[in-house]
Amino acid sequence: MSGRLSVPIHLAREASAGNRLRCPEPCVMVIVGASGDLTSRKLIPSLAHLRVDGLLPDAFSIMGVGRTPWDDAGFRDVIRKALDEFGPHIGPDVWEHLAPRLSYVAGDLADVATFKEVGRRLAALEATLPPGSGRLIYLAIPPSVVPTAIEHLSASGVAPRVEDPAARPWVRVVLEKPFGRSLESARALNGVVREALAEHQVYRIDHYLAKETVQNLLVLRFANSIFEPVWNRQHVDHVQITAAESVGIEHRAKYYEEAGVVRDMIQSHLLQLLALTAMEPPSSSNAESVRNEKAKALRSIRPVSAGAMQEAVVLGQYGPGTVAGAPVAGYREEPDVAAGSTTPTYAALRLYIDNWRWQGVPFFLRSGKCLPRRTTEIAIRFRHPPHLMFPLPAGRELESNSLLVRVQPREGIALRFEIKVPGIEMSRMAPVDMEFDYDAAFGERDHDAYETLLLDAMQGDATLFTRSDEVEAAWVVVDPVLAWWAGQRPADFPNYAAGTWGPAAADALVAGVGARWREP
Repeated sequence: MSGRLSVPIHLAREASAGNRLRCPEPCVMVIVGASGDLTSRKLIPSLAHLRVDGLLPDAFSIMGVGRTPWDDAGFRDVIRKALDEFGPHIGPDVWEHLAPRLSYVAGDLADVATFKEVGRRLAALEATLPPGSGRLIYLAIPPSVVPTAIEHLSASGVAPRVEDPAARPWVRVVLEKPFGRSLESARALNGVVREALAEHQVYRIDHYLAKETVQNLLVLRFANSIFEPVWNRQHVDHVQITAAESVGIEHRAKYYEEAGVVRDMIQSHLLQLLALTAMEPPSSSNAESVRNEKAKALRSIRPVSAGAMQEAVVLGQYGPGTVAGAPVAGYREEPDVAAGSTTPTYAALRLYIDNWRWQGVPFFLRSGKCLPRRTTEIAIRFRHPPHLMFPLPAGRELESNSLLVRVQPREGIALRFEIKVPGIEMSRMAPVDMEFDYDAAFGERDHDAYETLLLDAMQGDATLFTRSDEVEAAWVVVDPVLAWWAGQRPADFPNYAAGTWGPAAADALVAGVGARWREP
């Protein structure tokens, strides 16, 4: 059973109108690695959508930098085709505006001369823009290239260190995940970054944080007095955070064989969702206040000890199966995957947070590929009533109340509670959902999370970006898991069929505290 929550119609009408006030200052966006897939699929279409919404300044230019030997005209041709394929709602007027603002510098990203040429071209371009125009530098490049690129950006003067956050012109650098592949490498990379840039100039991107419901989690918790009083160990039995993917590795075997699900999803996305769920109320909504509390929550996570790994961690790998009625090959049958690969495609962890609010409350994190459906959600499971006065029929268990935050694919919030079924019998109860759906309330949106993040970076709002101490705190949690797994030679891989909800051992993980996984 379910019921709907209504939203005043004036809010739906005003949802996009307010955005018109957020147009950033004039700037140039430099995309390092512009010939890659991310630029065509995400960055350029997102910028074009921002232009459609009136959220790009007229004085705005895009400079691509990459190995592919294009000139300005060749780059424009590629971008035009990308917009045709990935930005179908963009009209010709937007292209006519963007086309003359696109330029390109070809060169070896390992050669500082390439960045000196970028600096020369930037100086000429910025001479045509209003004084004090900013620079947004987006590193759309593999992690292995990032340290060299940062050093060259600094040495060439393209990204000078700016100590004052209010200084003009501003310079900001956006880094894609993964940020390191271990605690040691993350600290080394942070050292390179700190040598070249001030922390306020660095924007470590995690596109999950830009999803509407993730942002709304802060409002749900801290703008509604009915939730925060029960958001603690006294009332919460456990928390489940799920990021399930129905697809496999999709021709990314070389990356995935090195990363695996723990580095790819747990270290970044799921631990960020945990931090937002568990954090203490910040003193304000500004970036530093929010990130301070997220970092404190991450530092409070109890690392899994070597002796507890078997009980607290389940790793898996999918074998052949069926997803959505279609046959799927096993992970080891994918091109470029080693025949005896032990790379996990599924992970489930039981974590505890050692602080006053959450002591003793298990947080279950799970993520996997080739699961039955694509979904990301946070489920807060509340404790059962201490005494139930209503007799239940034989075989009927009282379902605990829950608050569900759906991150994707349909963003929304649902509250589940018990009601009496109409009729004479008092003991007939049933769970019902009171649901809020973003699309139903505000209309469907075709905008990507990258639009929010790019706009925030241009405006200097780092709330939805991760800070260096957050990154390192997350690695402290997963590093012991990775070290333990490196010494394992699992005899049961693959241990779940594609199209199922993962290894049977994952069910035992939650059953150990008297719980069950929520099936989305």
